Amino acid sequence: MTERIGFVGVGRMGSNMARRLKDCGYPVTAVYDVRKDAAAALAQELGCRAATTLSEITDSADVIITVVTDDKAMAKIFTSKKGGLLHKAAGKLFINCATVSPEAQINAYKAAKKAGADALEGCMAASITQAREGTLYLMCGGDEATFNGARPLLEKLSSNLRYIGPVGQAARVKLLVNMVMNINTAGLAEGLGLADALGLDLAMVREVFSQTGANARVLQTDGEDMQNREHSCFFSGAHAAKDSGLALAVGKKMKLDLPLAAATKKQYDRMVKLGLGELDKSGIAELTFKGRLKKRKK
Repeated sequence: MTERIGFVGVGRMGSNMARRLKDCGYPVTAVYDVRKDAAAALAQELGCRAATTLSEITDSADVIITVVTDDKAMAKIFTSKKGGLLHKAAGKLFINCATVSPEAQINAYKAAKKAGADALEGCMAASITQAREGTLYLMCGGDEATFNGARPLLEKLSSNLRYIGPVGQAARVKLLVNMVMNINTAGLAEGLGLADALGLDLAMVREVFSQTGANARVLQTDGEDMQNREHSCFFSGAHAAKDSGLALAVGKKMKLDLPLAAATKKQYDRMVKLGLGELDKSGIAELTFKGRLKKRKK
């Protein structure tokens, strides 16, 4: 494994992806994050450099994996100016794993190509545990030849790897995944909240849901947590609000009415407004279970 790996964005997902590749024998040479303390701590753990500029990452790596927060952050890092990620980037490969708009992925791809580099979408449908274990569901977009060349590396990060198509397509599919997941999560919170108000045994209700048309993946991942008010963050309410908004923007461009997605975004926006945005998305149940918000205010 001769490919040197650099990371831009070492939050919950990026840091665990870096740990995974280090465990697999890849030389992780440098990490960068706007939170300097997070980059420094991970660099010390992995025995690599904590870069102070984006160009240091590009200089020290052959493959750069980016996991940034939003479209604005994506646009900011993909600059060819001195100190930017694309400064002297010819021959490098960028794998962009953030959940951002299709336009942000396309713009990053075009900027990389202009700089003589290459880029792939590596859209993730999984969470922190899967990032650490290398069992992500990865949806990739870009040039198929580039995808095939990067496959050995991508396979170390994922247990399910799928080429979606040209750049932008993977981002579109990822937004659909998160849109439906968020709707299902909001629906489950309402169902369990009503069941609780009715005095029903929630363990029994969850079991019935699992055996009927009410079943969904989020029942397994979030149902018990909603019941027990265990909202340790794997995918935050704030991120759910952001991703629902991105999906709605795509729908608007297609001139589609998406009332369930819109209602779900309002609920996650409400979480953020109430200061609950850093709870896991399962924390949406705090809005639907009778009396919970009142208790939180005390």
